[in-house]
Amino acid sequence: MLDPEIQRHLEVFQDGAEEVLPHEDLVRKLERALARNQPLRIKQGFDPTAPDIHLGHTIGLRKLRQLQDLGHQIVVIVGDYTGLVGDPSGRSKTRPQLTIDEIEAYAKTYLDQFFRIVERDKTEIRRNGEWFSRMTFADVLQLLSRYTVARMLERDDFAKRMKANQPISVHELMYPIMQGWDSVQVEADVELGGTEQKFNLLVGRALQEAVGMEAQVILTLPILVGLDGQQRMSKSLGNYVGVAEAPAEQYGKLMSIPDEQLAPYWRLVSGAPREEVEQVVTDLDAHRLHPMEAKKKLAERVVALYHGAEAATAARASFEQQFSRGGAPAEMFEWRIPVDAGTPAIGLRDLLVMGELAKSGSEAFRKIQEGAVEVDGEAIRDKAARIDLVPGKPRLVRLGRRWIRVLGEPGLQAPEKSDRLVRGSG
Repeated sequence: MLDPEIQRHLEVFQDGAEEVLPHEDLVRKLERALARNQPLRIKQGFDPTAPDIHLGHTIGLRKLRQLQDLGHQIVVIVGDYTGLVGDPSGRSKTRPQLTIDEIEAYAKTYLDQFFRIVERDKTEIRRNGEWFSRMTFADVLQLLSRYTVARMLERDDFAKRMKANQPISVHELMYPIMQGWDSVQVEADVELGGTEQKFNLLVGRALQEAVGMEAQVILTLPILVGLDGQQRMSKSLGNYVGVAEAPAEQYGKLMSIPDEQLAPYWRLVSGAPREEVEQVVTDLDAHRLHPMEAKKKLAERVVALYHGAEAATAARASFEQQFSRGGAPAEMFEWRIPVDAGTPAIGLRDLLVMGELAKSGSEAFRKIQEGAVEVDGEAIRDKAARIDLVPGKPRLVRLGRRWIRVLGEPGLQAPEKSDRLVRGSG
């Protein structure tokens, strides 16, 4: 029978995990660590391939925080060099490559957002450029000699691409080896990753064994499906909820998730106690809780996690005012739009594009024809409509679920968006 303290640690490791491999290795590592009062080194890597992290990333980060609270050492790898390759896991085609400058800019915002979840002072942050930037070509060849092509091509996504005659770039074969080498460099005892990362995590075990180290335990976590209800949450697919997005934006996006994704979202990103989560799921299954109310509670919880309870309450009130009662949201972004001093008016199509409500003039025309555009509560269907923008007199413009407050300003060189939300009323 396991020691109660070891059992307590095991339960936290296993809570919400898909697999812990090998389980007996984790037990052995925990027994040794607790006997020596020496924390396990628990690693997860993140490639800064976009400016923001999204709720899918938080599944791993929240698990890291749980283990951090147990006293273990969290090691977060910022993949400034793996980011140059791009993880091929779950991909049907080669990722577009980023520049070093892009990755560096994204890394700065990633770190700020990590520390909304894990404790900054207790987290070891490493960039894999620390070791990869110092490697000579001879070093790279020696590293590659530690893994075989046959094992690499066993990988499911590579095998599917080969079968479909889709190209696999040679640099993509490097990615799992680079991620595995990170585990060697930081002497990881445990590595976390999504289920699609299992191959990469196993490569880490193999490389540690190849250099005579004790192999890491791998812990895989569920994948969060995006807002489309079909594919994993991804910035590139546009089906994401960003951690740093404004409270109203987070709330509104979460209200759009398909009903069948409510249980996974409650379990994976709500941050609610397990008993509350299971009660919500049970009530949904028994039709005692309406999906709309479950979404509102979920959205409010998520916003509170990243922006605080006051912002969450305001976001819910704004949403209900806008969509339940048909009014404008309590807060929205304000745009200052250049207008001619003599004739302070602008074409509605141009206004929608300038205010980032429409991506193009053709989309703006189409939305106007569909009756999806309102100005101060009045639907506008005339594609040639011009809107008076008088300085000091804001206009409320809506396209679908999105609202902006607009002010005309003579002499302005380009449209300017406020860097904070403003009151929606004039």
